[in-house]
Amino acid sequence: MNDSALITTGLPIALAVIMFGLGLSLTTDDFVRVARSPKAVVVALVLQILVLPFVAFGLVTAFDLDPLLAVGVMLLAASPGGTTANLFSHLFRGDVALNVTLTAVNSVLAAVTIPLITNVAIGYFDADGELGLQLGKVVQVIAIVLVPVAIGMLVRSRNPAVAARADRPVRIFSIVVLVAVSVGAILGERENIGDYVEQVGIVAGLFCLISLSLGYLGARVLRLDHAQAVASSMEIGIHNTTIALTIALSVLDSTEVAIPAAVYSILMYVLATAFGFAITAGRRGSAEVSGGEAAPAAGRRRR
Repeated sequence: MNDSALITTGLPIALAVIMFGLGLSLTTDDFVRVARSPKAVVVALVLQILVLPFVAFGLVTAFDLDPLLAVGVMLLAASPGGTTANLFSHLFRGDVALNVTLTAVNSVLAAVTIPLITNVAIGYFDADGELGLQLGKVVQVIAIVLVPVAIGMLVRSRNPAVAARADRPVRIFSIVVLVAVSVGAILGERENIGDYVEQVGIVAGLFCLISLSLGYLGARVLRLDHAQAVASSMEIGIHNTTIALTIALSVLDSTEVAIPAAVYSILMYVLATAFGFAITAGRRGSAEVSGGEAAPAAGRRRR
């Protein structure tokens, strides 16, 4: 699978198109908004960029994962939130504007954080003999992550109508690519997939649940409102697994490193949906109790 031209050439191009589409949805106001609500942005970014890698490291160490799978989990932890987080945030009444801002900032920072965290993981887990993210590959990561976003933002600033028309096709293309690559990565290691899922399935599931919980509870502890906490939760829990898959397959040339992201890309939709219902059901219940108490009181006043 790794030697396929579809992986070495087609997948980076596909990711560049996806990141271009992301750029089409962003404006400079998304970055300016950081100054208007710095606390919410800083809280989410600190959790995602600094805390999540330590959570991932703790999990892969506790479960004693194979070195390449461990690198894959760390690469996943370093990947930014995806645009799908915006959709989940909208579904569960989160602050979508905050999600857009976080996605914009994360897409820029990922060009630095992904090579940094991945290189540290490669060295720590002694995977140097099989992997390598040298300067040329770091530049490749920047090229397929950051440059298309910048071009997309430029196109939107010059021609908003084109950006609006391209939004839906690019989103559909993103989903198709994610599904195709996830299935391809799993099929490419079909002889070992049973062992891999057994090893990394629990880690991926726990990592997703911890990420979602950390984003929500961390935001609430730091006195952000419910909508901002939902946005933070979805941004931190729903990663852009297409980036992780592309880097694993076309930059690191390792299907095994891609397995954690492939497994996570399936689990995160199920777990994020369940988590979203859980945190909103509690609030609906509280609202119903409050409403139920208010109604009799109003009745007593009328009498």
